Amino acid sequence: MTSDAIYALAKNIVGTNYEDLPSDVVEVTKKEIMDSFAVAIAGSSAPSVAELVEILKEWGGKKESSIWVYGGQLPCIFAAQVNSTMIHARDFDDTHDAAVLHPSSPVISTAFAISERLGNVDGKKLITAVALAVDMAARLCLASTIPMFELGWHYTTSHGSLGATAVAGKLLELDEESLVNAFGIAYHQTGGNIQCFEDGALTKRCGPGFAARNGIMAVVMAKKGITGARNVLQGPHGLYNQYHKGNYKPEILTKDLGKKFEGINVSFKPYPCCRYTHVAIDATSALLNKHNIKADDIDKVIVHVGKSAYGLVCQPLDAKQNPRNLVDTQFSIPWAVACTIDHGKVTLADITQEATKNKAILNLSNKVVPELDDTLSRTTIEPCLIELHGKDGRIYSEYVDNAYGCPDNPISMDGIIEKLWD
Repeated sequence: MTSDAIYALAKNIVGTNYEDLPSDVVEVTKKEIMDSFAVAIAGSSAPSVAELVEILKEWGGKKESSIWVYGGQLPCIFAAQVNSTMIHARDFDDTHDAAVLHPSSPVISTAFAISERLGNVDGKKLITAVALAVDMAARLCLASTIPMFELGWHYTTSHGSLGATAVAGKLLELDEESLVNAFGIAYHQTGGNIQCFEDGALTKRCGPGFAARNGIMAVVMAKKGITGARNVLQGPHGLYNQYHKGNYKPEILTKDLGKKFEGINVSFKPYPCCRYTHVAIDATSALLNKHNIKADDIDKVIVHVGKSAYGLVCQPLDAKQNPRNLVDTQFSIPWAVACTIDHGKVTLADITQEATKNKAILNLSNKVVPELDDTLSRTTIEPCLIELHGKDGRIYSEYVDNAYGCPDNPISMDGIIEKLWD
């Protein structure tokens, strides 16, 4: 059997130093770190976070790493778990649109928890570890040729655990063989499915924390000499045969490895909701501004979307038009479009249990009707076409492919800092 690609990935992680990173990779990694801190502050007050902090404080243990916002310390593994959950809780964290992955939430929480535990990690070492881990996690997802939502996995949890393993392994200075073992141990723990999306469950935001926890455990076990599977990615029951049904492009895993870093393709979110809704928000905003349309002018809004967006943020339609809970508001094109019509964009105030009772927005969201258009289907975040039907009979349309915040339509560092004031 040809050597599993996990060996090349491990070799790259062990052998790459800060001086090997292109300057644009260094800068985007700094943005990922700043963005993660900003959204963690917002996420600290989200439902499930305080409860998780309480659980982990009750368990106690060695004080190694800080709990962000709340204060106090926990064992490194638990600090990483709860901080990762904070980053992801508002669905405001960065996204690799093509990979359909939130790379930073499991990686950066792990990096800071491990660094604090070690106490001697400088900024260059931390940036290097984060850049390598984000690159690897994104490559793992990009290699798949089946859309994530057809497979049913939540990549941020399932593949993010290997990203967390990569960053922890780099910081704890595992050699190549030990790091391969760590990846095997992490793979044995891999899980994370999208049923929580459909049920509007709070565990969706907990997924990156599970990944961070599992990644740290895998590295610590490997460092002690415990072995894991070697053929993690391409073995008969490796990641791509077991989780992707054999549908993947192996060349993506190692093409330009160590030269091209996928962190440069990360998008930063301007709105605290699922990235699949952002093209609809931008298209709606463009129509309103171009044609000076007001809420009272609108009869209905037709949103043409691809298969993944249709299943994730448009169905079941009643729950998307009339959210049952705050998770439904995060994953709803009708809700996102309605908020944009009502007050220009989606804000943190729109993603609350209280907001689900807002009659003005509910009236608008029930005018928003998604329609499946398979020509818009992608394995990545999909484009959309909005048709806004006025009460006067006129129809306005807008197509958006690249939502605000992506590398082709970027947010500046100042824009990321502004998220602190939302």
